Amino acid sequence: RRQRALLCSILLAAGEVAWGQLRYSVPEEMPKGSFVGDVAKDLGLQLPALRQRDAHVFDTGRTRYFFLDLDNGHLSMIDQVDREEICAAVSKCVLNFEILVKHPMKLYKGEVEILDINDNSPSFPESTSVLEISEYTAPGAHFPLERAHDPDIGVNSLQNYECSESSYFTLDVKNGDDGLKYPELILVKSLDREQQAAHNLVLTATDNGSPVKSGSTTIKIIVIDGNDNAPEFTQSVYKVTMREDVAVGSRVLQVTATDRDEGPNAEVKYSFFKIPEKFDKTFKMDPESGEIKIIEKLNFEEHEFYELVVQARDAGGLSSHSKVLIKVADVNNYVPEIVIMSVFSPVPEDTPLGTVIAIFSVQDRDSGANGEVQCSITEGLPFRLEKSFDNYYSMVTAELLDREEVSEYNVTVRASDGGSPPLQSSAVLALRVLDVNDNAPVFAEERYSARLAENNAAGALVLRGSLAFRVKATDNDEGTNAEITYAFSDIANSVRQLFTLDPRTGDVKVTGPLDYEERKYYEVSVEGKDGGGLTAHAKVHIDIIDVNDHAPTL
Repeated sequence: RRQRALLCSILLAAGEVAWGQLRYSVPEEMPKGSFVGDVAKDLGLQLPALRQRDAHVFDTGRTRYFFLDLDNGHLSMIDQVDREEICAAVSKCVLNFEILVKHPMKLYKGEVEILDINDNSPSFPESTSVLEISEYTAPGAHFPLERAHDPDIGVNSLQNYECSESSYFTLDVKNGDDGLKYPELILVKSLDREQQAAHNLVLTATDNGSPVKSGSTTIKIIVIDGNDNAPEFTQSVYKVTMREDVAVGSRVLQVTATDRDEGPNAEVKYSFFKIPEKFDKTFKMDPESGEIKIIEKLNFEEHEFYELVVQARDAGGLSSHSKVLIKVADVNNYVPEIVIMSVFSPVPEDTPLGTVIAIFSVQDRDSGANGEVQCSITEGLPFRLEKSFDNYYSMVTAELLDREEVSEYNVTVRASDGGSPPLQSSAVLALRVLDVNDNAPVFAEERYSARLAENNAAGALVLRGSLAFRVKATDNDEGTNAEITYAFSDIANSVRQLFTLDPRTGDVKVTGPLDYEERKYYEVSVEGKDGGGLTAHAKVHIDIIDVNDHAPTL
């Protein structure tokens, strides 16, 4: 959940879908164009075929870090990457990518781990800090110090603190509940202001990288007179759990400290003790009451846990410290996000069962059941969902398509998380069914009949009543597959000289002289052929009508 997602999918080029996994690792700060992995070799892709495919990057809206070189099949860095910038304190910095290959279609998921290098030294917020301690403070008292920060991880991160020698103080390093190390000074010998009014110590933070890097700060301890009692908190550690949707201005808790002195020395002021600036923008502490309130909306996905050090300081300058541990509880506040990676439309109507039509992923930034997403599509359609690895889905054909029945589909994809109540989102996949030539032409009649008087003028239309004599066929396909041309078939040359058939309209015309006394009728076959080559046939019968064109002879 903490890992940063890439980022990008590389679309190389529909059919059977296969899933695969690629894993690479590279150190951070590698220069632009640096080699990451040999994708072509690892996936068994042939370079000649790879080069012939139309390849482009499918951008999901996040930063792109890698590109695929089709000439050699290598995955390389688009630019230099700083692990601390893209992953902050995440222990394992992983960038994910997807490679989609067509013909046949395969989806490969890959990840590149960005390895940390020791490119940061531990550093303190201030080069010098001041600590005031009463000379009456009893030995054994603890004084928290401001911690150093090192954005590296593992052995390259902050590993230890050291303090310059002192007969009055020793250094103790505690491991916090947040996994960080916190330095504290322990007073081991009573102070005497008249003997030494100030002490200067050097605190050094080191990592364990190669080479070892370090950072230092000077601690100036001022010994103050009088005021022999420091404030004491009622608890050494305060714990509370807050829902992440709690309103800004809500009360977190109240810390309390008492001081056994009297008068001004017993007046206690509360404050945060050197907490990170980003925490200081999230919480506010009332210096008089010790009440802590939220001043910025919490976000479980960004911070699950806060460890704050609070200070109680009296008017005489003595102080004590306590910890406030705030655990943030996740609520279902993120709607599942549907990311459409690829939709193959139009879909040929003769597409085999199980063919992948679309690929998409779902993401939910919540955790636990709140982040578990279930997907579904509109029922009653010839498609089904298949889940691959993680939250990737493919929509495949579950029934044979027929464009002549349904030419378009609007498939609604719904994603619902496991929260209570669940949050939902949806996306619509618009699919057009592509025609294939699966329907032959059909004539309106199997047999056409007409009557025509002899001696008709050449070029005249053959009539059926008052209408032109025309053969007509229809085709349920579309486009060129539905374009029909007409022609006589199996016709003698002597008949062909008497009649013509318009290949586009199907009109039948007379082109030569007709003589009833020579032939009383004609019957020919007509063929209708569509643009895909499918044919249909019909018969045409034309009766010749006698006219009184001969005188009697003796």
